[in-house]
Amino acid sequence: MTSERENPFRIAQQQFDKAADLLDLPDDVREILRVPQRELTVNFPVKFDNGSTKVFTGYRVQHNLGRGPVKGGIRYHPNVDIDEVRALAMWMTWKCALVNIPYGGAKGGVVVDPANLSMGELERLTRRFATEISILIGPDKDIPAPDVNTTPQIMAWIMDTISMHQGHTVNAVITGKPVQVGGSLGRNDATGRGVSLMVREWARNNNQNVEQLNVVVQGFGNVGGVAAALLEEMGCRVIAVSDATGGYVRRGGLDIKAMREYTARHPRHLLEGYTAPGVEQLTNTELLELPCDVLVPAALENQFTELNAPRIRAKVIVEGANGPTTPDADAIFEDRGITVVPDILANAGGVTVSYFEWVQGLQEFFWTEREVNAQLERVMVNAFQQALRKAQEWHVPLRTAAYLLAVERVAHSTMTRGIYP
Repeated sequence: MTSERENPFRIAQQQFDKAADLLDLPDDVREILRVPQRELTVNFPVKFDNGSTKVFTGYRVQHNLGRGPVKGGIRYHPNVDIDEVRALAMWMTWKCALVNIPYGGAKGGVVVDPANLSMGELERLTRRFATEISILIGPDKDIPAPDVNTTPQIMAWIMDTISMHQGHTVNAVITGKPVQVGGSLGRNDATGRGVSLMVREWARNNNQNVEQLNVVVQGFGNVGGVAAALLEEMGCRVIAVSDATGGYVRRGGLDIKAMREYTARHPRHLLEGYTAPGVEQLTNTELLELPCDVLVPAALENQFTELNAPRIRAKVIVEGANGPTTPDADAIFEDRGITVVPDILANAGGVTVSYFEWVQGLQEFFWTEREVNAQLERVMVNAFQQALRKAQEWHVPLRTAAYLLAVERVAHSTMTRGIYP
């Protein structure tokens, strides 16, 4: 959306600074929370099927450990860099604090396009990266999870690699695993389910009938695809969706079930080549600017900037992705009366159920999917209501309110624990 990619870590710091100013945080606490506590960069070789070897770069960043072990996903993407991972780790700290689970924030990534790897190459890359970051991760230290382009199978490889090093199964070292090897029921759909719950809560608090909402979803993977399906089940009309191959629109509503069945059959789980009566194609840029009630960005960062924010025609933006809105775009949305349900709230369903999976793994006692979904709904609705009350009390947008709650909790933990030595 911009000619030059905006630095996500600078954006994360700006968002933090705004909350820190309003809270009048002491300078020493602000200095601690503005930067990550630990950063690990690794360069590691992977042998390809043809016998050649290539060196890949990966990162693991731990932003803050004040409220417990750190939590955060691992993404595989060619555009991963250290500042992106720093930003994502910081956002994870606030996300965990906002939904009040006992974690700090972390994030990891490898600079790679997994679509260019065979299954064997992907496994070797994953196991080697897991070995490289094994000095940081552990069930009582740092618990990774899936993110962009990583899957339950990849999480299983990481769990198995760490378990081989330890000589016994370490179930709780990672979340987002397949259920057969200690994963939690409901985890795969958790982030998308959380997004759908936030749409419902926004509608309830604005006297909107969900069955009359027109919804546009950018991204059709594990977040956007699930959110679209659940919103369709609620009665919303999903009029447009997109993935890396472009956008698909039908004013009368798309058949999300059929589209998900199509991607399940596609070798790369993409919508490429999808056709249906009345469905037209458009670009991702055009999709974001469609008139709608609810717009769900569920792709990557920096989708809304000062360049396109004036052309967005949604009543509410529910951020399924991390960091899709720049501060300049936020200011424009506020001036235009467009509500933004921020990423640290809207997509917190994933880390919430990851927490449930971690607890189940530690206890070796597993819950039903109904129990998982009920607890997820309780946590997400409570966080939404708390953020809404804070926004009304302080007369600020929901993002600022969410940051006020989250930063205050982390700051209190930091001050209570003190500085060692």
